Amino acid sequence: MPDLYGEAMRFLTALAFIWTTAIAGAYATPGQPTDGHLGFQPAVTPIMERVNEFHNLLLWIIIPITLLVMGLLIWVMLRYNRKANPEASKNSHNTVLEVVWTAVPVLILIVISVFSFPLLYFQDEIPEADFTIKATGYQWYWGYEYPDHEVGEYISSMVPEDQLEEGQLRNLSVDYPVVVPVNATVRLQVTAADVIHNWAMPAFGTKMDAIPGRINETWFRVQEEGTYYGQCSELCGIRHAFMPIEVHAVSQDVFDRWVEAGPGSDEANAIIAEYSAARETRLAQLD
Repeated sequence: MPDLYGEAMRFLTALAFIWTTAIAGAYATPGQPTDGHLGFQPAVTPIMERVNEFHNLLLWIIIPITLLVMGLLIWVMLRYNRKANPEASKNSHNTVLEVVWTAVPVLILIVISVFSFPLLYFQDEIPEADFTIKATGYQWYWGYEYPDHEVGEYISSMVPEDQLEEGQLRNLSVDYPVVVPVNATVRLQVTAADVIHNWAMPAFGTKMDAIPGRINETWFRVQEEGTYYGQCSELCGIRHAFMPIEVHAVSQDVFDRWVEAGPGSDEANAIIAEYSAARETRLAQLD
């Protein structure tokens, strides 16, 4: 007979290792994927902070359920296998058990809904915005407009691997990024010109379908300066994987200079590059 207890203990040890690794992944680099990490990127918007809180709540519900089910499976295999129980049970039902395993899941779902619905409404209700950005998905790049700043559409495409400069990331850096001032509430309007795309930014908790002929809205407010990366998250053709999103959260003064220089221009890019380099120097000095 196989050593079921030993197998179960080895499984629990592996589960504990995976859990520890996932916790360590919470300290991933803000705004971008990090080698060897699991879990969410650190939250930099109010929406993502609430998503993280809801995720952590669900873990406290899911883990006991998983352990209970696993324990019951092991117990049934040991207690009711052919050798330990040669005569099969003739019971057809158990009213108490049936009521319990119906009522308990219902109560669990009610608890989850109490916390999930406020989060859904928080994401859906757009507060008074400081300005609007319109993002249009194309095969396979993004176009951005800032109508409140009278900035017409400029194109944002992935930087090819053979043209990457120092500090740029493969398959994530773009030639002309999105720029927003830190702590500004931004209304994001998302649409598409050809097929369905999806504007997804993990550190923001933002994921919105871009559908031709329709404008979907969401919002975000970046609370920390930095560079953040996302990608198209809806299969949209052969180059779907090469449709990244790059957002720079900067000071209001730098944002104003960037707008004045003309988004989508080399002059505007130079302002952001200078600001990012100065920020990296400051952070290095703090370390």
